[in-house]
Order: sequence, then C-alpha cells, then structure tokens
Amino acid sequence: MTTYISILRGINVSGKNLIKMDVLQKMYKDLCFDSVTTYIQSGNIVFRSVETKLEKLEKEISNQIKKVFGFDVPVIVLTIDNLQQIIDDNPFPKDQSKDQNFLHITFLSSNPAKYDIKAIQEKRLSGEEIVIIENAVYLYCPNGYRNTKLNNTFLETKLNVRATTRNWKTANKLLQIASETI
Repeated sequence: MTTYISILRGINVSGKNLIKMDVLQKMYKDLCFDSVTTYIQSGNIVFRSVETKLEKLEKEISNQIKKVFGFDVPVIVLTIDNLQQIIDDNPFPKDQSKDQNFLHITFLSSNPAKYDIKAIQEKRLSGEEIVIIENAVYLYCPNGYRNTKLNNTFLETKLNVRATTRNWKTANKLLQIASETI
C-alpha cells in the first residue's frame, strides 16, 4: 500500500460545498482506503491505497464526492515524494526576511503548457512574489492571501489547469501526517 495526500478544492469555503470531515473520512473508507486521516476542515486527507495511478485516484474520489454530496470537487492526489519535492523546491523559506505566515503553495493538477508570465506578474501587489514551476506555484503574500489578486481562481484561469492553494503550515503538516502514516 502507498500513502497519498489528497487535497480538495473549494469545500467548506464561505458556506459553500459543505462537507463534514467525519463524513468525508467515512466516504474514503467506503472506497476501501486505509489509514484515512483528515486535517482541518478544508479538504486535506491522508490515506493509503493499493492503487498506484494518481489520476485514477483523483477521478474515483471526485466521482464519489459527486455521488455522495451532489457537487463537483476537483481533487489533486500527491505521493509523499511529490509533496516533499514541492516543499523542498519552495524558494521562499530560505529567505530569512520572509515571514513564513505569508507563504502559500498552489498545487497544480498538471503542468501548465503555456502562460503569460508578464500578465501574471502585473497582478502582484506591493511586496508580493510568485514563482511558477511545473506542478506548483509558490506565493509570498505579505498583505495576506485574502488580499492578493494572485488567488487560486486567477491562477487556474491564467495557467489553464485545475489548482488548489494551501498555506505553508498546512502543506508541512500534511507531509508530517503522511510520513507518520507509512
């Protein structure tokens, strides 16, 4: 069995797409996943499965959410190695002048094929920084994520891929939980 991290987009935000974590956990167990652990209310689930294809897991989880809860939820599934690499590649934690409370990672469902970096950079607010790699976007938002124009919806549109954003603390906590689930 392999340990996976699934991150769901757009649940329990502003009173929309409400899913209780205990019900979501049961749904994962009904899919025959083991060691299911949720973290906070925003759709972060660590689980184990014999399935090895990430795309198949994403579709299976998304389809089951549609069946059980009645709405579409994009799902991104990562291995521990995927998540570790994304965390390791973040350039911002190495800069001591950056407050880690303002670091975010936007996880991408696939590599963005073509995008206009200049159009994205133009949306930055004062002090903001953005780095785009093949499977993630690193954001430093010293004015707060809720104030940035480099939000999840904007990045999905500009990069033409599904995405979901987590703060730095959550990303690291998910890695810790997954590492303890092996």
